[in-house]
Amino acid sequence: MDIRYLGHSAFEFKSGDTTILVDPFLTGNPKAAAAAADLEADAILLTHGHADHIGDTVDIAKRTGAPVLAIVELAGEIAAEGVDTRDPNLGGTVVFDWGWVKLVPAWHTSTTPKGTVNTPAGLVINFGGKTVYHLGDTALFSDLALVNGRPAELDLAIVPIGGHYTMDRHDAVEACGLVGAPTVIPCHYNTFPPIETDAHAFAADVASAGNGTVVVLDPGEVHSL
Repeated sequence: MDIRYLGHSAFEFKSGDTTILVDPFLTGNPKAAAAAADLEADAILLTHGHADHIGDTVDIAKRTGAPVLAIVELAGEIAAEGVDTRDPNLGGTVVFDWGWVKLVPAWHTSTTPKGTVNTPAGLVINFGGKTVYHLGDTALFSDLALVNGRPAELDLAIVPIGGHYTMDRHDAVEACGLVGAPTVIPCHYNTFPPIETDAHAFAADVASAGNGTVVVLDPGEVHSL
């Protein structure tokens, strides 16, 4: 599986002929590595409904026909736009022909630009024979330790580090220890002034703590699992 960082918290996962997008905030994203119109998708997965995560979801889904997976209230708003949706709640798993996605808790808030209140989540994504945990927007909390191995061992975690709206890079070091993934990709940093931070210092701190190996991706770069 190839993981391309699209900037902020947006990622593109590819394996074979299948493409999955996570939190495709591209229009209005100063770090966007692609235009929404240039992306294909077989599925779109959302951690929550803030504008910098729901982003271009509806436009991409309408153009490609990709189903959108989001927590039930958010999925309801998107379905009203004429988009095919999957609507689990926390703890729920949805099976696709390419793998599965499980929603797990994240400590954050979320209201969509249209006013729909929804509960943020992390995404455990099994795809291409690998399991990736996108923590979404979250603060540090102890139940991050419960995700690995339930039901699959993690190959990689995607962790927010920017602070202000999520955990900062110091709390994220502890989060990596709780999550226990061997490889970590940081996200949700340096997009806007309030979330500027040093990803390479984060990587060094994670290594010193023995909490995994950090792969720092610039927007547009790809990591292969």
